[in-house]
Amino acid sequence: MTGPHSTRNPHPTRNPRPTPNPHPTRNRRPGRLWTQLFRVGLAAARTTPGTRLRFWALLVASAAMALTALAFVTTTATFEGRTQRDTARGPVLTDNAHRATALWKEAIDSFGASPHGVIYIEPLTADSPPPPGLARWPRPGEAFFSPELARAAEDFDSLDRYGRYAGTIDPQGLRSPSERMAYVRPAHPPADPTAQSWQYITGFGRLFPMNQDTYPHTAVETAGVIAVLLAVPALALLVVATRVGSATRDRRSRLVNALGASWAHRAVINVGEAVVPAAAGTAVALLPAALLLATDVRLPITGYVIDVADTRRAWPELAGALVVSPLLTLVLVVILHRVQRSRTATRPSMSTAHLPKWRLVLCLAGVLAIAFSQYAPKGPDLATFLAGTVLMWATLPSVVAQLCVVNGNRIAARGHRDGNPGRLIAGRWTAAHPGVLVRLSVVFIIGIGLISHLQVWNSRLGDSAVAAQRLTERVGDTLYTVHSSTLTSDAVKRLARGLPDGTRLLVATGHPEGDHPRLDLTGSCTDLTALRLPCPDTAQRVTPGDPRLEELARPYGGNLTVRAVTGDLSVSRANGSLVVTTDGPGHRAEIEKAAYAAHPGINVDTPGEIWVIGAQQKSNVNGWLFLFGGTGLALLLVAGLISAAAEFVRIRAGLAPLSVLTGNYQVFRTIALWYLTVPLLIATALATFITNWHSLFFVISLREGRFSWPVLATAATGFSLAAVAIGLLAAHSARRAAPSWRPEAD
Repeated sequence: MTGPHSTRNPHPTRNPRPTPNPHPTRNRRPGRLWTQLFRVGLAAARTTPGTRLRFWALLVASAAMALTALAFVTTTATFEGRTQRDTARGPVLTDNAHRATALWKEAIDSFGASPHGVIYIEPLTADSPPPPGLARWPRPGEAFFSPELARAAEDFDSLDRYGRYAGTIDPQGLRSPSERMAYVRPAHPPADPTAQSWQYITGFGRLFPMNQDTYPHTAVETAGVIAVLLAVPALALLVVATRVGSATRDRRSRLVNALGASWAHRAVINVGEAVVPAAAGTAVALLPAALLLATDVRLPITGYVIDVADTRRAWPELAGALVVSPLLTLVLVVILHRVQRSRTATRPSMSTAHLPKWRLVLCLAGVLAIAFSQYAPKGPDLATFLAGTVLMWATLPSVVAQLCVVNGNRIAARGHRDGNPGRLIAGRWTAAHPGVLVRLSVVFIIGIGLISHLQVWNSRLGDSAVAAQRLTERVGDTLYTVHSSTLTSDAVKRLARGLPDGTRLLVATGHPEGDHPRLDLTGSCTDLTALRLPCPDTAQRVTPGDPRLEELARPYGGNLTVRAVTGDLSVSRANGSLVVTTDGPGHRAEIEKAAYAAHPGINVDTPGEIWVIGAQQKSNVNGWLFLFGGTGLALLLVAGLISAAAEFVRIRAGLAPLSVLTGNYQVFRTIALWYLTVPLLIATALATFITNWHSLFFVISLREGRFSWPVLATAATGFSLAAVAIGLLAAHSARRAAPSWRPEAD
């Protein structure tokens, strides 16, 4: 039955045309494509040539990035903890003696060349709480030491220097477990606190700068040092690791790009290729992170102890650092592997096939900033110098690579004219791979600069400090200067009674002003005679026969006068300065104990010792530079080794067929030396010249220190030998691979 409303198909023999789906992708599973791309990356990580080298390179780079992140987090947590403890223990000063609950006084002392803080305290009310870190107030004549100071005092046999040793200060009362500090209560309360520089306090709980010798730098300064000396080498290592075996990945990227892959598709493949070593490198950093959370950690070289309480409070930040660092590694892996299309050509080219011109412009800007920083006003001059330094050293490898490219074209032209296939190939490779030259030369350039600048920084001890150290060695442990701005006659009497047998006590009054400076010595006739000096009733100029007194008078032009007195020494003539001599060494602990018992806050040292202590403090700062700078240099060396090894792999595969074409193995050495050794020697020569020039500006900016040519020459020689070794090893690697080469359909 048919009709206008019939449902029968009028054309039963025809197949109905399917209706097109306006949304074809809705019937697909989008996640399946991304999963497949990720699996492609995982498979490429196992089968790509040079897989093992890139795996270990990315693992080390990821571990370096994680350790750098841990260093930043630990620095922030440590300084936050230091600020909290500084605030808790800081004295709340008051001018009202009636409201005060205690007396407080700070002094500086040292064991050897290591200074420490001495805090004198005296409670005025029975209910006043003791300082944080102490369970009770020290009893009269008692002293509490920090654990680090207690160990140093035992080494110098001076645990009772300030009185009876009562125990150690708890960690909550110390800026760091490595801080050297003592809380001391004098045996007798001060008769006149104001005259003896005591301060009235109402308690503790205000931020107060005390004992600043325990790493006196700020969090911003420390983070800047970590960024320059640790983060930059870690990033350089990551860049090198990312480009290991790049030729195969570049071909793969061009293929998937020709098939219509987007940037996101290539990113997924790259992430799949790098995710395993990135995760493994981060896992390596779990060990130091666990150590930071488990116990106090003493840093090598510096001796600084990181408080576990600070890192435990910052455990979320530490965990976040271990999560962010591998993500940052993967992001950089994706960013550093790009494919660019030319607007005039259909063939895609890699971004590393040429060097951007802006790098050369930035390098020139850095050089100009360094040169003109000497004419900038004080303050901006240092900032300009540092900014120019970063720009110059960061872009100098690109300048070297550009010079090598020009030189490579000349080498290729010369090889073509002479019929030398080794030079021809080496020159063309040099001109075609500037990115390789950048990665190889960065270690040589920054390494030479870093070594020389660490030497300049370490030379900041100064001539006066070196001379003072020699003076201390000449005088020995038999002459001491005892001084205090609040010294009283009673304190001098107590000191004289407390000195051990065989000691001499003199008053020293210096007159450095005028055209005729002099040093006046006053003492009993017995003490003067023991020092082979006359006993005049009036001041008489003498030529001392004791070499110790000659050294004492040397700052005054050798002019020395003596006068004998009877009875007690006059403190008015002392002007806060006394001289104690002994017949033999080994009495320092007894003299210091007698001095501190006689007058709290007194200073006992040998001539020139304060300069030696200052030099030691600078040396402690240098320890931090060596810690971070040495670690950064080690990372750069690893980057150089990885980059060189990657070139060995590429050269071995590319040069092996040449033995068949040339009929000899000498071509391997020619290519390797001209392609690797010569550019690295150029980098070494340019880095040596720039370092010499820059170090002179560095000394001018520091206004101290000196540049050492032997150190620079040694570094340049070492890197030159390394350049030759890299070329020879590359040639040897290619020669070993040549007999096993077989032609393939590639």
